Amino acid sequence: MSQKRCDVSLRGKINIRFIVLAIVAIVLASILQAFVYYELFKAEVFKDLKAYTHVLSDSGIFDNSMDMSSFSLKNEDLRITLVSHEGKVLYDSIASASDMTNHVDRPEILEAFNEGEGQAVRLSETLNKSTFYYAVLLDSGCVLRVSKESDSVLTVFLSGLPYMALILLVLLIFAIIISHFLTKSIVRPIEHMANDMDHIDMLNSYKEIRPFINTIKKQHENIVQNAKMRQDFTANVSHELKTPLTSISGYSELIENGMATDDDVRRFASEIHRNSDRLLTLINDIIRLSELDVVEDKPSMEKVDLYMVARTAVDMLMMSANMHEVTLELDETSSPSYIMANKMMMDEIVYNLTDNAIRYNNKGGSVKLKVATSCDKVVLTVKDTGIGIPKEHLEFVFQRFYRVDKSRSKQTGGTGLGLAIVKHIAAKHNADIKIMSEPGKGTEINIVFEAYKS
Repeated sequence: MSQKRCDVSLRGKINIRFIVLAIVAIVLASILQAFVYYELFKAEVFKDLKAYTHVLSDSGIFDNSMDMSSFSLKNEDLRITLVSHEGKVLYDSIASASDMTNHVDRPEILEAFNEGEGQAVRLSETLNKSTFYYAVLLDSGCVLRVSKESDSVLTVFLSGLPYMALILLVLLIFAIIISHFLTKSIVRPIEHMANDMDHIDMLNSYKEIRPFINTIKKQHENIVQNAKMRQDFTANVSHELKTPLTSISGYSELIENGMATDDDVRRFASEIHRNSDRLLTLINDIIRLSELDVVEDKPSMEKVDLYMVARTAVDMLMMSANMHEVTLELDETSSPSYIMANKMMMDEIVYNLTDNAIRYNNKGGSVKLKVATSCDKVVLTVKDTGIGIPKEHLEFVFQRFYRVDKSRSKQTGGTGLGLAIVKHIAAKHNADIKIMSEPGKGTEINIVFEAYKS
């Protein structure tokens, strides 16, 4: 029901936008059309006035030698005015010339005196009319002006408004019908995606929306994949936590009920301590991995000497290596190598790789770290002579809780999250991870960073 309401709302919004767009386009087109029509009309009026003025000037009836007081030329549409070179009105076909003011400052008269011809339009605000003037300079030095009164652009627009309203209504009906079908066409693929994301590839849609569909498909696949990963992660966490907690609960219950001898109490306490440590390590790794998942921004970076990070990790883990009867060393060819990185994360990545190499080694085996700069790259290498990893497992070892040898992992106290943390940190630093391994011979992991550029 909610999905249906959402689809209707989406269609309604698109429909409204189409209709508003159509109305705006029609209104603007109508207004522009009215102005264009008026400009064409104005040009035609001036053309007629020019022709009529030249006919009168060429006829000679306005020769300066004629007595204009007795001259009469009536035209219902046109007004004819003759102005002397001083601006005095010598003749007007409508008004008395003697009562008229000096016309020397009229724009069309001035233009005619200066350029031989002139024209102007003046609006009468009281009558809402426009008067068109055309003037020509005669050989006698006088100016002959012919004018015509016509509707203003506003009057033209208002007079055509009923017809425009009718056209607007008809076009609006068409726009509503067309927008309805266009909206259905646009929304149909989206509705299909919303209802059946699993078969999105079978969707027939216009090519313009295909990139959008492909993006949605990828996002859907990522969401499904992330959901599955989270589900698996939750299940694995529950299982991993349950095992040490069950041991702790069982041993403590035996001690509480007095069912353990003094020797058993000591042994049970040791097991409780070991499982508690494993539990704390597991919880810390889970929290760290969750932090790396949540934080999307790049960590704070600084200039880091990876050689010193490796040296510190060797010093910290030397005791663990001795306990596991493993030789731990930093390759003597290593040298200071600088990268732009987060110092704490670099400590973490080197520590995890070295700790793993010690835990999954054989008695009498060795772990060697090396840091070297090659061209614009800094390569961290952690190489061991441990149990190795079968080829078919190599692509999975960086997955969370993935263990090649589950029994060996639990004995050594591994959580199955160390390499997952390494992968996350490497990704945040745009570093490449390469792993080579052979069962019974050992494993070599190389992490390639961009060298620091000052």
